[in-house]
Amino acid sequence: MEIFEELKERGLLAQYTDEDRIRELVNTGKAVFYIGFDPTADSLHVGHFMALCLMKRLQMAGNKPIALIGGGTAMIGDPSGRTDMRTMMSNDVIDHNCECFKEQMSRFINFGSGDRDAIMVNNADWLRDLNFMEFMRDIGSCFNVAVMLRARAYENRMGREGGLTFFEMSYMLLQAYDFYRLFQDYGCNMQFGGDDQWSNMLAGTELIRKKLNEDACAMTQTLLLNSEGKKMGKTAKGAVWLDAKKTSPYEFYQYWRNVDDADVLRMIRMLTFVPLEEVKLMDSWEGSRLNEAKEILAYSLTELVHGAEEADKAKETSKALFSGKGVSEDMPETVLSQEDLQDGSADIVSLLVKAGLTASKSEARRLVQQGGVSVDGEKISDISFSVTGEKLEKDGIVIRKGKKVMKRVRI
Repeated sequence: MEIFEELKERGLLAQYTDEDRIRELVNTGKAVFYIGFDPTADSLHVGHFMALCLMKRLQMAGNKPIALIGGGTAMIGDPSGRTDMRTMMSNDVIDHNCECFKEQMSRFINFGSGDRDAIMVNNADWLRDLNFMEFMRDIGSCFNVAVMLRARAYENRMGREGGLTFFEMSYMLLQAYDFYRLFQDYGCNMQFGGDDQWSNMLAGTELIRKKLNEDACAMTQTLLLNSEGKKMGKTAKGAVWLDAKKTSPYEFYQYWRNVDDADVLRMIRMLTFVPLEEVKLMDSWEGSRLNEAKEILAYSLTELVHGAEEADKAKETSKALFSGKGVSEDMPETVLSQEDLQDGSADIVSLLVKAGLTASKSEARRLVQQGGVSVDGEKISDISFSVTGEKLEKDGIVIRKGKKVMKRVRI
């Protein structure tokens, strides 16, 4: 099966400007494509995962990826899908985040100087020093405001309190200009992005047509949604990060191990590199076999992000914790200091918050009162329950939240 057909079979593709041309380019290894990443944090997260896997698949098929880091556009922020304006960041913060992104992307795609090696480009190189008047004369004159206001990218902001600022509205012009520059400077003939980026991507192909009288392609990928239509990659603690310091390999593994039954086979099809022939055989799995599928999903993705050694460790830790032993040397833990104790002990409500198992003390109290907490295998229903500093110093304790979340807490 050719790569374009495989991407369609896996359910990864959504919209195209010219399906036949895109098929011919990617199947023959002639696509020079880019995907943009705005460095709004110092780590990529699960929301970027499909884009990274798509880049890897296309590079393996002989195409050339360009990872465009939005060191310039991050100063504005994309309003797509948002009801508020993003917090503005300094250049120093943006530059630091760009460096973090490059390190993480290197686990997925091969950077180098060869014809098919990936390259990383930062749009700060041409956006930060733009002359406003020249830009508006040359680029702004190509855009019709009435058409822009109909774009889905702005729909969540129009009519809401605060409205849509010109600051944010200019994002479409800048993203289109990125494609225009990449087409000229690097021979980039294709842009890929999330389905919520369709309007911005069309603006880029239209700008290239108007300014250069050339055709470029755009194609969107399916958004990573669960069976309820909600974006995946969020937990009670926030985003699921690809940086091991922000989301440990075990926590990453457990996130995928705990996906709903209704989502697991689709996630294997879309996110893993398990051959389609094997995936199709899994389509008939049900009952206990879905747990096996979840282990395949969790291991495959953890190996891809963190390597085989960490994936093996996460898998063994998970088995140890849920096999009845309830403890493992490699289980996630929170280390407290003596200053975290009061009168030589710590109450369960404070421990739940300090361990990151709940976001607030009120949430912790509700969880305890509802019977959702156990300590060392014993269910705790009294919010005044406390653990002595001696116990925390000696062996530590294992706190279980619900059935699937556990953490060792010690001093």
